[in-house]
Amino acid sequence: MSKQELYTSAAAKYWRDTLSDRLPSEWRKNVDEFEADITLKKMGKVDHKLFAETRLRMGAYGQRYDNGHRYDGKTVRDIPFPEEFKGPETYWDAPGMQRIKLPWGGLTPDQMDLFADLAEEYSDGICHITTRQAIQLHYIHIENCPSMYRRLGALGITTREACGNAVRNVSADPMTGVSPTEAFDVTPYAQAIFEFLLGHPDAQDFGRKFKIALSGDKEGSSGLVNIHDLGLIARIKDGKRGFEFYVGGGLGAVPYAAKLFSDFVSEEEILPLSQAVCRIYARHGEKKKRHRARIKFLIADLGFEKFRDMVIEERAKLPHDPRWTAYLKDLNKLDEKPSRPAGSGLKCTGDAAFDFWVKTNVKPQKQKGYVAVLVTLPLGDITSNQMRNLADICRKYINDTVRTVAEQNLLLRWVSENDVAALYAELKAVGLHLPGAESILDVTACPGTDTCKLGVSSSRGLAGEMRSRLYAKGAAIDPAIRDLRIKISGCFNSCSHHHIADIGFYGISRNVGGYVVPHFQMVLGGQFQNNGGAYGIGVGGIASKAVPAVVERLTGLYLESRNKDENFRTWVERTGKATIMQSLQDLLEVPAYEKDKSFYVDWGDVREYSVKDKGIGECAGEIVTLTDFGLKAADRELFDAQLRFEGGDATSAGSRAYRAMVLAAQGLLKGKDPDVPENADVVMERFTKEFHDTGVFNDPYAGPKFAQYYFQAHGHRGQGLDKDKTSLLLHEAQLFVEACHSCYARMSLTETKEAVA
Repeated sequence: MSKQELYTSAAAKYWRDTLSDRLPSEWRKNVDEFEADITLKKMGKVDHKLFAETRLRMGAYGQRYDNGHRYDGKTVRDIPFPEEFKGPETYWDAPGMQRIKLPWGGLTPDQMDLFADLAEEYSDGICHITTRQAIQLHYIHIENCPSMYRRLGALGITTREACGNAVRNVSADPMTGVSPTEAFDVTPYAQAIFEFLLGHPDAQDFGRKFKIALSGDKEGSSGLVNIHDLGLIARIKDGKRGFEFYVGGGLGAVPYAAKLFSDFVSEEEILPLSQAVCRIYARHGEKKKRHRARIKFLIADLGFEKFRDMVIEERAKLPHDPRWTAYLKDLNKLDEKPSRPAGSGLKCTGDAAFDFWVKTNVKPQKQKGYVAVLVTLPLGDITSNQMRNLADICRKYINDTVRTVAEQNLLLRWVSENDVAALYAELKAVGLHLPGAESILDVTACPGTDTCKLGVSSSRGLAGEMRSRLYAKGAAIDPAIRDLRIKISGCFNSCSHHHIADIGFYGISRNVGGYVVPHFQMVLGGQFQNNGGAYGIGVGGIASKAVPAVVERLTGLYLESRNKDENFRTWVERTGKATIMQSLQDLLEVPAYEKDKSFYVDWGDVREYSVKDKGIGECAGEIVTLTDFGLKAADRELFDAQLRFEGGDATSAGSRAYRAMVLAAQGLLKGKDPDVPENADVVMERFTKEFHDTGVFNDPYAGPKFAQYYFQAHGHRGQGLDKDKTSLLLHEAQLFVEACHSCYARMSLTETKEAVA
C-alpha cells in the first residue's frame, strides 16, 4: 500500500469514527454502503457500469482526460494511469468532479468553512457554484469521497442523487422569503420535496435525470420553473396556499417549455402529485434511447392530455402517506431572522465604484430596512480563502441567510441598510466586491473544455475574455444593454442555460481548410425573466475568436435600430435572423491558417485546437436496472456478513447472510414489479411462485438446488445458529446470490435475443 493509500485509509477511519453518530441514520447507511461498494469494486466484484451509476448517484462524476488520453496540440498521448477503472473507459486514479446538493441553495457560514476545507484538502482550492444552485469540487479522487460525505453530512449536507438518473438538487428562487413580489416563501416546500423524494423507491428507476424547481413569483426569473422537468409557482387562491404545477420542461439539445398541469394544486397535494409523476415517468419513460429518455419526450410521445390522465389515475391509486402533509405542521422551521437592526435607508458615499455596485448588486427586500446583496463570482468560482473570509463576514452581518444563485453567485440576505457600505468595504478587502451581478457583465459559463468530457469549445475561456472586455467599460455601458444576459455552454447541452439568454452561445467545431476551428453557435432572444419564459433562436456559427467582436457589433446594432423601449427579444424577432447575420458577415470569415493561427487555438489554451479530448459523457448516467441495484445490495450485505463473521460476530453475520438472500430474490422480482415490498415473507412467496415454480431460476446444471438454500434459510432467518452453521449459511448464501446473478444474466440474454428477432 502506498503512502497516499495509507493516508486515505487512516483519514477515512478517523472521519468514520468521529462523525458517524452525527449523520442521520439513513445518510450514514448510505455512505457506509458506498464505502463498501468502493471496496467491492477494487476487488473486482462490481461491474464498471453499475459502479459508475452508483458513484454518479453519490454525485461523483468523471472528468476530462479520465479515459487516459490527452491531445498535446500535435497528437493524442496516453496518461499512465494504473489499469483500474471506476466506469467504462474511466480510470480509477483519474481526477473526478464531486457535485454537492444544496436544496433551495441554502448555505450557512459553518458550511462555507467546511467547503473551504474540502476544496483545499481534496480539490484545487476552488469551490464552483453551478447553474442549479449546487457546489462542485474538481480533481477529486474517488477514495476520498466517503470522508467528504461524512464531513458534509455532519453539517446537514448530502451528495446523494446529485448526479445520475435520479431527482437532482431541488432548486428555488434565491429571493424567496424576501422578494417584494412573491405570493409566499417556497423554501419549506422545496425542503419538503427534497426530503420526500430523496432515495424514494418511486424515484429510483428513471431513464434520465429529473430536475425540480420552485418559485414564489410567476414574473420573476431565478426560479426558472419553465426549464425544469417539474416546477411549482406559488399562488394563493381563495385565501389558501397552493401552486401552479408544471411538467415537462427542459433545455439540452432540444428545449421544451414546461406545460401547465394544473393552475392550482393545494399545498397538501404537491407531494403525492409529484410522487405520481415520478411513478409514471419511471414506468413509461424511455430507458434505452438516451436522447429520448427525459420526461419531456415521454409527454410528447404520449400527448399531454394522456400523460395528465395517467398521472391523475396514478395519484388516485397511491396509498396514503403521512409524510405528504406532516411537514405542514412546521412550515416556519426554516424562517430566517435578521441578526442586525433594520436600517434607515442606503447612505450615499460619493464613491462611484460603490454606487455602481449598489445599482447592480443590491436588491430590495419586502422587509423594510433590509436588502439582499449579490456577491459576484467570476465564472462561479470562489477560492477557499475567500470562502472562509466571506463566512466570517456573514457571521458579522447576517448569520445563516446565504443562498447560491443560478447565475453562479452568492446572495446575502437580511443585510441591514445601515451596514451596506461597511459590508462593501469588507468584501472589497477580500476581492469579492465586483459589480455587475445579473447584468451583461456577469457572463455565465459551464465548465466546458476545462474539465467536462463533453466540452467542444472553451466556454470558460470565452466567458473570461468577454468579462474582461465588458468590465473595462463598466458603468459606461449603455443602460439599454446593461441588463442583457450572456450565457455560454461548451456544448449543446445548455448547462449554462444559453437557450434563455438574451445572447447565448454553445460550443461547436467547424472544418476550415483542413483544420478544425473552435466555433460557437449563437442563440438570440431568450428570456430569463418569467421563470425562463421563452427560448432563443439559433442564428449561426461563429468562430470562437470572433465572438467578442460579434457581441460588440450586435449590441451596437440593437442600440442603433431598436424602437423606443423595445426589448432585445422583440428587436431580434422584428429584425430577423437573416438581417442580423448579414450585418455580421465580415466578422464570420475565418482567416486561413497561414494568415492567422490564433483562430485555430481556443481561448485560454496554447494548443492547436482539436476535438480529440472529448470523452464519453456521464450526464445521462448509465442504464442500470432496479435488479442491478438489488443484486449489488445483496453482494454488499453478504460482504459485510463475511467481515462480521471473520471478526467473531457470528450472530450478526447469520442474520445479514439471510438478508443478502432476501435482497437478491427481491432484486430479481423488481425486474418484473418495481413495487415489490420489503417484507421477507412476501418476497419468499413471490420468488417461489414466479421463479422457482416456473423453473426460471433453475440452474442449467444444478437445477433448483440453490433455491433450496434460500428456502432453508427462510426457515430460521439466520437466527440461533452456532458458528459452524453460520459458516455453512455464508457459503450457501454466496451460492444463492451468485445463482441470482446467473438467472438475471440468462433473462437479459433472452430479452436481447427477442429484441433482435
